[in-house]
Amino acid sequence: MKLKLWLCAAAVLVQGAFLPALAAEKSGVRVVDSFEVGDNVYVRALTVEKAANSLWVGTSVGAHEIDLKSSKPRNTFTRQHGLANEYVFAIGIDSEGYKWFGTNAGGASRYKDGKWKTYFPMHGLADYWIYSFENDKAGNLWIGTWAGVNHFNVKTGKMKTYVKELINEWVYGLSVDKDGRVWFGTEGGVSMYDGKRWRSWTHKDGLGAENVNNLQASANTGLGTRSRHDLTTQVEGLSSYNPNYVFSIHAAPDGVIWAGTWGGGVSRYDGKRWTNLTTQDGLAGNIVYSMVQDDKGVFWFGTDKGLSRYDGKTWKTLGKADGLFDTHVYAVTVAPNGDIWAGTKRGVVRVAPQ
Repeated sequence: MKLKLWLCAAAVLVQGAFLPALAAEKSGVRVVDSFEVGDNVYVRALTVEKAANSLWVGTSVGAHEIDLKSSKPRNTFTRQHGLANEYVFAIGIDSEGYKWFGTNAGGASRYKDGKWKTYFPMHGLADYWIYSFENDKAGNLWIGTWAGVNHFNVKTGKMKTYVKELINEWVYGLSVDKDGRVWFGTEGGVSMYDGKRWRSWTHKDGLGAENVNNLQASANTGLGTRSRHDLTTQVEGLSSYNPNYVFSIHAAPDGVIWAGTWGGGVSRYDGKRWTNLTTQDGLAGNIVYSMVQDDKGVFWFGTDKGLSRYDGKTWKTLGKADGLFDTHVYAVTVAPNGDIWAGTKRGVVRVAPQ
């Protein structure tokens, strides 16, 4: 089925007719639904709210809530509804049921039961640019920004900021492992905080594969200026290489840490050393924007060249020919029923995992 979720300046939602979905194949891993959000609109965040059986979709022009049972939209939010900025890069659901929208230059907007509150640096937020949320074992919220990371106490409303402790202040990925340690994916490597001590890793420690294709190095280091943060991963129209730049991070239930890098593929840390998986192993692309692990332990990697499924032994990749709107998969999540949702430019697709 295909559904159009259009957002415009007037915040009018137009629902299109359901049409037969493009399918990767008649059986097995395949695209079963697609949802358009606009030709020049980017889907940057996908978050499932299990309590409401909803999928939250963060785009460059606002946010949608989709009913996972009916696959129909419930809500559409723009600046007119309460968002501080329409460009939504991250969506989190905290332990109190508040929806958090991390925006591009607009701070973090919090929503529940029709009420909104926006947090700016004047309220303790580290920065106006927000790129990730993660709940910790105590039910509090970590917030990744372009100027460090915040720890938000949901009971007291107080925020604490960490900057110098990180390997790099530009934070994209957040994940909490089975022991309660917090992992941070930054533009300069990976940092970890166990509640008392900090530790960090970079390419020198094994993070990110070697540049075997001799790609041009990207100067996008996250230091000095914000003006070059257009998130373009190409140099002179070609793929580039920046292995310390970590777009996404995931702490698996078995304790292994996975990090998606810029040009260095997927990095895997077993507690002793880093190993890397790249296109030479079966990964679709070596720029890994997003990742999720489903209930069966299968990994789904959103790359610059499609969506890859990895079960630990075999690979399967979906691209435009299989139903994706674009090859750059910026967001991916898993629904309670096991379906995989992937966001690209122009829209979102629902993938039946088998």
